[in-house]
Amino acid sequence: MRENGRVTSATRQPAPPARTVPPRLIATDLDGTLLRDDKSVSPRTVAALAAAEEAGIEVFFVTGRPARWMDVVSEHVHGHGLAICGNGAAVVDLHGGPGTHRFVKVRELARENALDAVRLLRQAAPGTMYAVEQTYGFHQEPDYPKLHMEIPDSLAPAEGVLAPDGPGADEPVLKILAFHPEMEPDAFLTLARLAIGDRANVTRSSPSALLEISGPGVSKASTLALCCAERGISHEEVVAFGDMPNDVEMLTWAGQSYAMGNAHPDVLAAASGRTVANNDDGVAIVIERMLAERA
Repeated sequence: MRENGRVTSATRQPAPPARTVPPRLIATDLDGTLLRDDKSVSPRTVAALAAAEEAGIEVFFVTGRPARWMDVVSEHVHGHGLAICGNGAAVVDLHGGPGTHRFVKVRELARENALDAVRLLRQAAPGTMYAVEQTYGFHQEPDYPKLHMEIPDSLAPAEGVLAPDGPGADEPVLKILAFHPEMEPDAFLTLARLAIGDRANVTRSSPSALLEISGPGVSKASTLALCCAERGISHEEVVAFGDMPNDVEMLTWAGQSYAMGNAHPDVLAAASGRTVANNDDGVAIVIERMLAERA
């Protein structure tokens, strides 16, 4: 079960942003946002998503999850069937269901950049352990903790996995996961960003000291912007929801944005509005009100 530690919990009703541009697309994070802590999608949320699609508003799931973890929402993607996974590293067609996902767009982390990031972070934060996320494969170092409830394809140092002849050498790298057993999560994030610089994009979505390292410029926001541009949708016509640091760029970019009541302080500061917590159907409440105002 995912829990957000040391965050603010809202008890009041959602505060709407000042903008009134009619929305054409809803972009929502999953864990800690759309999903309840038990990883379920509540009946109220299912109904709200369906009502939005019925009203002609596209719904995009924008998550740090890999494609293989999208079965929890794959039946709720409605018409277009697309989701943004891996913090923007991939756009995936979920229509086929679990195990048959098709990658529509891949924004990979170059192995040279990945190796630089590993080297620099090893120097800055000794004791860091790594895993490598690819389009289909998952590899981790022997000491990397069992955080993901899955069996890795290989156990090897990150440098070996990322080598030209390493396992999965013919498969794109989507992101690196870096875990530190002792550091405070936000301190680890700040240290990693300073150490790695512009060689990669570093963020986090876990309550633990687990960082997610993607290609330079790759984020939820940048990939969402590409998808919107393909549809002729401006950022002002997007409503976004999130709860953790990996959502900050998306919430800042969107014309209307909502931090969940359980959100990280950086998210509360970045969003233009606020709703109640994920366990209280905060996304559904905003969508219902938005559709009522539209009617």
